[in-house]
Amino acid sequence: MAILPILHFPDPRLRIKAQPVERVDDSVRKLVDDMLETMYEAPGIGLAAPQVNVSKRVIVIDISDDKSSPLCLINPEIIRRDGIEEMEEGCLSVPSIFEKVERARQVTVRFLDRDGKSVETAADELLAVCIQHEIDHLEGKLFVDYLSELKRQRIRKKLDKIRRRTM
Repeated sequence: MAILPILHFPDPRLRIKAQPVERVDDSVRKLVDDMLETMYEAPGIGLAAPQVNVSKRVIVIDISDDKSSPLCLINPEIIRRDGIEEMEEGCLSVPSIFEKVERARQVTVRFLDRDGKSVETAADELLAVCIQHEIDHLEGKLFVDYLSELKRQRIRKKLDKIRRRTM
């Protein structure tokens, strides 16, 4: 397994729509394993392949406190949304920034698991928000897109300042 470099906002590669996975094979499973290791190391609770510069429709999530419940969603699609939830979100591609975003409270999602089996499951609260957040990455969308232009400009300036300090 390997730790992969995470792209940071406003990198234009984060805006590219990811391509569907044609076949779940060992290379896709290795990507999933590398993404999980990268997510845990970061640390985060979700990671989409475009965030590590791989244009595939693959996301990994683990909202457990002890890193014991990894989920892999390949070619995920939300087939139902219910309710509204406002929750503070952060993102490994937008480090040190947290803002409230409104999303569906519950979702039903269809995807392939790491063995290529089709799965349909319902999720609510934090898991639902995380799934929506990561699927947005597959579409080239970031949580900051839900914010006002003024807030996005402030975030860019703050991230530039952080980058300059770490160089």
